[in-house]
Amino acid sequence: MSDKNRVYVFDTTLRDGEQVPGCQLTTVEKIEVAKELELLGVDVIEAGFPISSPGDFQSVVEISKAVSEPVICALTRANTMDIDAAAEALRFAKRKRIHTGIGASDMHIKYKFNSTREDILKRAVDAVKYARKFVDDIEFYAEDAGRADNEYLARMIEAVIGAGATVVNIPDTNGYCLPDQYGAKIKYLMDNVSNIDKAIISVHCHNDLGLATANTIAGVMNGARQVECTINGIGERAGNTSLEEVAMILKTHHAMGYHTGINSKRIYGISNMVETMMRMPVQANKAIIGRNAFAHSSGIHQDGVLKHRENYEILNPEDVGIESNAIILTARSGRHALKHHLERLGYKLDKINLDEVYQRFLEMADKKKDINDADLQELMGNGDDKNFDDDKAIKVTLLQVVCGDPLRPMATVKLKINGEEKEASSAGNGPVDAAINAIHEIIKDQIDIDEFNIQSMRGGSKDVSKVNMRVKHNGQSYYGYGYSTDIVNASMHAYVDALNKIY
Repeated sequence: MSDKNRVYVFDTTLRDGEQVPGCQLTTVEKIEVAKELELLGVDVIEAGFPISSPGDFQSVVEISKAVSEPVICALTRANTMDIDAAAEALRFAKRKRIHTGIGASDMHIKYKFNSTREDILKRAVDAVKYARKFVDDIEFYAEDAGRADNEYLARMIEAVIGAGATVVNIPDTNGYCLPDQYGAKIKYLMDNVSNIDKAIISVHCHNDLGLATANTIAGVMNGARQVECTINGIGERAGNTSLEEVAMILKTHHAMGYHTGINSKRIYGISNMVETMMRMPVQANKAIIGRNAFAHSSGIHQDGVLKHRENYEILNPEDVGIESNAIILTARSGRHALKHHLERLGYKLDKINLDEVYQRFLEMADKKKDINDADLQELMGNGDDKNFDDDKAIKVTLLQVVCGDPLRPMATVKLKINGEEKEASSAGNGPVDAAINAIHEIIKDQIDIDEFNIQSMRGGSKDVSKVNMRVKHNGQSYYGYGYSTDIVNASMHAYVDALNKIY
């Protein structure tokens, strides 16, 4: 593809995203995220706002040292003190950019700056000229451009490009614009700024009305070639444009002709990292990376996906780093989905009356929200059968835990592995961790826990605590399920269930 179709990805997770209350990161954590962003393939990392705090200043310094491929960008307002701080913080960056700017809408000019259009225009030009004394790569943001008068905005953009700006950012700061309005604004600048060919137009959209991604794509379609995003769409108020959404839209819609440098297979991993570090849970139905994004519970959908994935999935989950889709069993699931899971658990369906089992399954599913492996085992008549585990390679014969405050949690576990009983004891940061550590002492293998969910069930003596666990072994993921009135016992059985699927 030609360079004119290259869309540059500017990530502001560590600046705009980190401004969210409760999402602040330490410098060490920011470096970890920055390194993952580099592996993801982003072109620009906005590392912080150096003048805002000593911590932000130091983070920009350390990220500049740790990351070599992306441009490292520092935010400033249109004044010399901010720009001086940014230039100093970027001194170690191999590729550096100062991002300076000022309000462009009459709303901001009057009520934020108590100024005039001409004064703001002069301050914008002066800031760019001053920043050019330190670096060659200058991005100028026209804050609240989404509500700015187009003719005045065009004058401002022409003036700052003339002063040396290499990138001009047209933010929809308050998430106000509709996609056709925002696209028309970018087109107006393309058509009416005489020196627009000397700079890249960047789009920075907020999600106050749920239109951030749509507006960003509209901007690209009308001439913008840099998109400003965050991982998981985190950011001020309702958030910023989601990096994963924009990257996958451009990748999925080949006919548009645009391309980025994003390695999409790393999306899910960095999404989980940001979710954990910033303590900002991703909603289940979030596009691309929500836990339900590739989950199917409708019987019609499940049947279609099992026959041919693209019937109900326009994206391959593996393209964003997710191992596979999930066929979730509920009261809406059909025979095909039930058959799929029973075969996965090793049941010989040629010996089973599927119609009869399906009717019993529906009765069970009506009483419970989701049906897991343990429920299916119970459905097949093995839930209370003490001999059910006889064909398993690994069986639990003893679990004993000691914990409390200030006692250190300890666990003793006995496993019968292919008929041979083995025992180990270990400590941990809690009773579950101690039990799993003891199992590690026995099996002597590297197993990583990727996901660990405890579901508290209510509604009778048979509705007990359920644990769903996903583990990784030699690059493959395996799911384990356990249920018990004891959470530690349920957790250990879920882990051993996953081990049995591995071995």
